[in-house]
Amino acid sequence: MAGAKPGVHAVQLRPICVPESLIKGNKFIRWDESSTIGTPVTLKVDPKGYILYWKDQNKDMDYLDMSFIRDTRTGRYAKVPKEGKLRDTCVIGTVDCPLEDKTVTIAYNKDPSKCNMVDVDFINFVCASKPVAKEWCEELLKYANNLLALNASALSYLEKAHTKLTHVLDVNGRIPVKNIVKMVAKHAEDRRRVEKALEGVGFNAGKNETIDPNRFTFDGFFNFYRHLVGRTEVDKVFDEIGAKKKPYLTVDQFVEFLNREQRDPRLNEILYPYYTTKQAQDLINTYETKTGMAAKGHLSQEGFLMFLMSDENQSIAPDLLDLSHDMTQPISHYFINSSHNTYLTGHQLTSKSSVELYRQVLLSGCRCIELDCWDGRGADEEPIITHGYTMCTDISFKEVIEAIAESAFKTSDFPVSLSFENHCSPRQQAKMAAHCRNIFGDMLLTEPLETHPVEPDNPLPSPHQLRCKIIIKNKKRHSHKPRPAKVQTPLKSTPSSSKMVQVNGETKGGGGGDGDGGGGNEKVVSTPSTASEMKSRTESESGEGTTAEKPIDSDEESESDESDFEEEEEVQSQIKSSNFKQDKGTAGKEAEAGQEMSALVNYIQPVHFHTFEISDKRNRSYEISSFVETQALSLLKEYPVDFVNYNKRQMSRIYPRGTRVDSSNFLPQIFWNAGCQLVALNFQTLGKLDCGILNLGIFEYNNRSGYILKPDFMRRNDRRFDPFAESTVDGIVAGKVVVKIISGSLLSEKKIGTYVEVEMYGLPTDTVRKKFKTNMVQNNGINPVYSSEPFVFEKVVLPNLAVIRIIAFDENNKMLGHRILPVQGLRPGYRHLPLRNECNLPLLLPSLFVYINVQDYVSDQFAIFTWALSNPIQYLSQLEKRDAQLKILEDMDNEDEEVLESSMDGIKDVSRTDSSSSANPIPEKKSDKKPVTSKISHAEIKQQISSSSDTSNPSGMVSQPQLRSVNSINNENGINPGSSKLNDPTILQPTSLEELKQQKPFIKALSKREKEIESLKKKHEKVKESVKEVHDTQLDKMFRSQVKAKRSLEKTNSKVLEKAKKQGNKEEVERKTSMEFDNLLTGHEVEHKEMRDTQTEMFVMMSKEHYQAELEIHQRHLEPLYTALKEIMEQDHKNHLKRLTDIHDGEVKKLSEDMEASRQKDNKQMSKQYKDKEERARRRREAQQKHVDAVVERRRKLSDILAKKKDELTKALEAIADEFEKEREQASEKLVAEFEEKCQNLTAQQSKTSETVEENTQL
Repeated sequence: MAGAKPGVHAVQLRPICVPESLIKGNKFIRWDESSTIGTPVTLKVDPKGYILYWKDQNKDMDYLDMSFIRDTRTGRYAKVPKEGKLRDTCVIGTVDCPLEDKTVTIAYNKDPSKCNMVDVDFINFVCASKPVAKEWCEELLKYANNLLALNASALSYLEKAHTKLTHVLDVNGRIPVKNIVKMVAKHAEDRRRVEKALEGVGFNAGKNETIDPNRFTFDGFFNFYRHLVGRTEVDKVFDEIGAKKKPYLTVDQFVEFLNREQRDPRLNEILYPYYTTKQAQDLINTYETKTGMAAKGHLSQEGFLMFLMSDENQSIAPDLLDLSHDMTQPISHYFINSSHNTYLTGHQLTSKSSVELYRQVLLSGCRCIELDCWDGRGADEEPIITHGYTMCTDISFKEVIEAIAESAFKTSDFPVSLSFENHCSPRQQAKMAAHCRNIFGDMLLTEPLETHPVEPDNPLPSPHQLRCKIIIKNKKRHSHKPRPAKVQTPLKSTPSSSKMVQVNGETKGGGGGDGDGGGGNEKVVSTPSTASEMKSRTESESGEGTTAEKPIDSDEESESDESDFEEEEEVQSQIKSSNFKQDKGTAGKEAEAGQEMSALVNYIQPVHFHTFEISDKRNRSYEISSFVETQALSLLKEYPVDFVNYNKRQMSRIYPRGTRVDSSNFLPQIFWNAGCQLVALNFQTLGKLDCGILNLGIFEYNNRSGYILKPDFMRRNDRRFDPFAESTVDGIVAGKVVVKIISGSLLSEKKIGTYVEVEMYGLPTDTVRKKFKTNMVQNNGINPVYSSEPFVFEKVVLPNLAVIRIIAFDENNKMLGHRILPVQGLRPGYRHLPLRNECNLPLLLPSLFVYINVQDYVSDQFAIFTWALSNPIQYLSQLEKRDAQLKILEDMDNEDEEVLESSMDGIKDVSRTDSSSSANPIPEKKSDKKPVTSKISHAEIKQQISSSSDTSNPSGMVSQPQLRSVNSINNENGINPGSSKLNDPTILQPTSLEELKQQKPFIKALSKREKEIESLKKKHEKVKESVKEVHDTQLDKMFRSQVKAKRSLEKTNSKVLEKAKKQGNKEEVERKTSMEFDNLLTGHEVEHKEMRDTQTEMFVMMSKEHYQAELEIHQRHLEPLYTALKEIMEQDHKNHLKRLTDIHDGEVKKLSEDMEASRQKDNKQMSKQYKDKEERARRRREAQQKHVDAVVERRRKLSDILAKKKDELTKALEAIADEFEKEREQASEKLVAEFEEKCQNLTAQQSKTSETVEENTQL
């Protein structure tokens, strides 16, 4: 609702600003279809842009209401006279400028009671130059579509009425009184009432009297309005809020009123601060009309009424009208204003087709239109648009494309989708593609955006990225491998080949749609006679049957692109599609997509819908499926959450069923609740039923862009939403809305009875229709005052999707006016609602005065706490008051203590009951008798709302005696909630992984691994022994060789020394031989170290290879080990859960047995106690019901305990499963780490051993 917005949106809408050139006016020549000659006129616009008016040479004046102008055109698309005489009289200005360039053609609704897109009239004005025509054309269209003007206040519409009266004068430049009377009333008594009100403000009111427009100021007109309608109900509010005996409100009283009544209490005080005295004084200065009052800070009744009717007191926040939604989300995240069979002006079988309707539908904000294309029959073989196999007329495809190009982005810049139902030959499809490319030019989106390729898993682009782009929705040709031949050969698309199908008792044709519908089971019957055949074919051709009313080729196209599916799913989809084709006729099947048209298709590719699961696996956001309303409703009932999730990713289109030959519509809210984007309606009948009016009302917001952003839980994949939810949605605060209809103003020109209905549309649980209705006020269409109590919408589960519709009816149930208000943007307090007509265009004078109360929903159990928190002082004072009242009971005798305790319990219950009112701590009970008087005061309204909102005594509350009765039955049956075996804590203790590893399957797998590792170790030990022997032999051999060399050198040296001794050089030789001996020893040590290092390296390498082999065995056995452990764990978890269920089932069984035994016992006692048969039967029924209620309650408690214990056990089991997965993920890493650690330890150990050996050698 309004208070739910996190920030303040800066409104970009601007009021109408009329340039001086249009106020002064220009010379034009006026003509229309009924004219024989052109009429020179002076064309003007009033300074506020309310009306377009003109005066001819005879001073006769006429006007157009700006809000009823639907389009303005100049240049190529302007109308020009066909007759030569009329054309000659329309010559003005330079001759070298074409007449169409100087013409301003205005499309408008002449009769407000027939304000629709079909009954459009045209009026033409020819000026002297092209720039003047262009300026008038652009400015008038801007004024006609100004949202602030279309949603103006009741005071602004009074100003518009005054502007019409003072600008459209008689030949003497005066206001005829009959114009004022005619504007308000038709009945003779009401006419006299109008004349009396004029006389009351000082004007002559005779039948032929006139009024000087300079004297008839707006203040005078407002005083006339006050005299006419009285507005005593507003005066009552004025008196109750503080004026009382004084004829004015002070600025402080006005501030208090603004903050207490007119401000939403849920709003953030920083973003939406309270009204200040300065702001209140500014409002007084603006709306106070009496001299000297504003300077004193006083507000009179007239000023108060003007404020309540002003733009400052609108019922809807202006930011909702502005472009306030985020337009950068994927296009599938929006509700898109969509049309069905756009070309038809009425009946689906017999109406005319119209190019103009395409313009009007686009200008209304529609962003998806439908084109049913067929081969042209003329000499030029130009494609046509018509409703095949019906009596509907046809129109040129090229002219439609030109109209779309001219009107597509006049009122909205956001993308337009063209939904083609293509029945044309390849040759004419090529012409269609050429027309689209040539006429649309750069507006046509022929290639995907670089940032958003058309590939699976990619989201769609946003409306902002596709601004001013036209997107083609047509069957797309896919290159694919050949498919097996179908059993049934499709027939040619000719009227004579149409088969008939029987669906739900209705005879329909078998084709139609737009190439992307779903399948269904329908029985084929014989071909009917000509009359019924024409009707049934028409229904099928409109693309509006049940699930079988879709073309065959669409199935083939979609199936051709499913090669990426598993074989089983592909076969199943083919079987389903094959059955679908056998069940439906072929009369309306679409032609195969031509290459040229297929090349234009990118982001909206129609496919046949199979299942939500298949769509989810494909994950192709660019694929769209169309559903007839009956099929969509079935899917919504059966798969509501899946339907919502489907629409998060890709788009769906919903269209009316074939039996709606009168072009009626379904309720679009049903499918908006599921997030369906393209809910296509028949725009030619939008205003005739509530369904279409709702569409117009919803898409008026967000700057009439045609796109409404869906709530975030309909867009985010991490949020789950059920359209049938009855409880609050996560993250969304439910709301409570109270609407009090106080009075109406100028509802009808007739003297007739009126009443008002209030409806709400939203989720099924929020939707309320035909329930809230005011009393009928007889014979009063001018100022009826209603005395009905407030209408309370106690719990609005989803305010984001809910809207309120308020409708005024006359006594004949004819709608006098209505208004659609989004719950999310409601402003509380006293508000005036200017009413709309059937096409949601503003009416001039009819309005309703209402009181709205919006707040967050609070359940009954928390009402007292909410009230205590919001009104702590009142709450404490009530407690103190009751404590004082209870003191008189303190001196009672001890023998009455039990009575005293029970009395105090009763008083506390009353205290809790009284305190639960949200509006008043001690609300008065709702009176059964409705008030007779029609004068309603502010205090009465507040009291009624308090009474209507009273939640102090919920209907479902169980009384104390009933509770004791239930407990006694439980005790008699031995049923004690605390004694349930489900409460045994041991059943919640899961088996740990270590305990699971002691199970036999795991031990067996582990033994297999250990056996293999043991075998490997023995093999490695043998290898090590062999290598060690080789190393020892090598060392021994080297050692022997070194000893031999040492001895040989010693002998040689001894001989040399003896010889040197004889020669006398012994010392020198001795030194030399000593060096040789040292060198020999050093060489021996080096050789020994090299061999030892070599052997060590070899040993380390061999050991690492052995460790690697062990690692491989461990890794190879990881999967079997953990597979076995997982199976053990899963079975153990199943056993734990089964044990819980078995305990629950056992207790339920015992409960049933105890109940049956107790019932039989009671029956025996009653048979003895009650002799009367009827009395005995009644008593037995009562006893049976008590037993049933008690057992149902106990079973519910057991179910709750079971669910709770299951949750607890599931969490514990999930913790074990998480531990298992974690250990499983880390097992391989742990083995590798152990392997590396062994290798490092081995290297370190060998290094240490080598160092020790070397030290020993040196020693």
